[in-house]
Amino acid sequence: MSPAILLLLAVGLGLAGWISARSRAWAFRRDENVGRLAALPVYHAWYVALWVIVPLVAFISLWLIASPYLVEQSVLMSPAASDLPAAGFQRDTLLREAMAVANGTSPGVFNEAAKPLIEPFREALSRYNLIGILSTLIIGFLCGTWAFLRLKPDFTARTRVEKTVMAVLLLASLVAILTTLGIVASLVFETFRFFGMVSPIDFLFGTEWGPDPMSNPQNPDPTRFGAVPLFWGTIFIGAIIAMIVAIPLGLMSAIYLTQYAAPRVRSWLKPALEILAGVPTVVYGYFAALTVAPFIRDLAAMIGISGASSESALAAGLVMGVMIIPFVSSMADDSIAAVPQAMRDGSLAMGATTSETIKRVLVPAALPGIVAGIMLAISRAIGETMIVVMAASTAANLSANPLDRMTTVTVQIVKMLTGEGSFDHPATLSAFALGFVLFLVTLGLNFVALRVVKRFREAYD
Repeated sequence: MSPAILLLLAVGLGLAGWISARSRAWAFRRDENVGRLAALPVYHAWYVALWVIVPLVAFISLWLIASPYLVEQSVLMSPAASDLPAAGFQRDTLLREAMAVANGTSPGVFNEAAKPLIEPFREALSRYNLIGILSTLIIGFLCGTWAFLRLKPDFTARTRVEKTVMAVLLLASLVAILTTLGIVASLVFETFRFFGMVSPIDFLFGTEWGPDPMSNPQNPDPTRFGAVPLFWGTIFIGAIIAMIVAIPLGLMSAIYLTQYAAPRVRSWLKPALEILAGVPTVVYGYFAALTVAPFIRDLAAMIGISGASSESALAAGLVMGVMIIPFVSSMADDSIAAVPQAMRDGSLAMGATTSETIKRVLVPAALPGIVAGIMLAISRAIGETMIVVMAASTAANLSANPLDRMTTVTVQIVKMLTGEGSFDHPATLSAFALGFVLFLVTLGLNFVALRVVKRFREAYD
């Protein structure tokens, strides 16, 4: 059953509860023997509606998780499933094919052995869909009736509704925290498994990266898990080359747009600049691979540099820098524009020129926002994958030459986790160790940004 049907049913029941509760509250208000209501009728209505919708949403969420398991168990208990294998990939394949035909997402089955399972799946789906609908109606009716019967003229519906909304807002705010904790827990668990096979010293300080997914997982070669070339490639491409492009261009464009550009010019240039942030990274990757990288190779050959490749860290870094210009520019633009006009006027009134006002007043005052934009841009750059794959290759190379091929941590994470590698092999588990290190680096950048912002933040009247 589509989740939309149950959700629409829950919304319909909630709307019915809302209307009936509001009518009852208005009846209290029209009664001459009843004094002033403790809450407005709309709060009575929302109290009943929330008591219908919230339990139903919780039930629907659990039902959508449990119903596929119940359907499958019902089919497995039918006589048609007696010839299925006891377990394994073949049985799961037959069940998925029959399920797809039964729910209408597939016109037929590939394996003939799945045909006898189609009708049991249809019967089970119909039965459990009916159970889901009836359960939704019963739960909604019971919860709505219980809430409706509590309505009285002195019932403090507003307080209860606000507490419920506050609880929902608290749960919504906890989603990000719980998601972060889940990510960290999964990374830490798999990272410790990896470090049980490969020494952290060899991983963090080794200079050769070349894990072999086909090697013996019980006896891995620790010298092939040195991640220093990956860390260096990530820093060199994302935090050095890209920032050399993004910081000056982004900051200067923000200064021009806020201090020098005419309003009509700004109205055209600012949206055009921010369009860069909406371009898909694969488009930047194509541009880097087909235009920028060959141009750099030909230019290097023209000035006499031999061995220049069509894949280089310089090509990826330049295009990546262009991609993150809007992150630096937008934050700097907003920060400079937020500086009080009185500070500008005071500087100019004391005889400072416009450029001196920008250097000595506006930029220092807007520094927290500028630093925040730069840190955001660095975090975005070191997490980029597609541009590096298409323009800088996947070769781990420890070199300071920007014309050499290089790779980054994120590229190797994708490489290790794609394919049919076993999650018990150190080559696959190394992706989690790389992800954990990248997470710590990003967290460290955020701490640095907070410290800088705290150091330079000033309060303006």
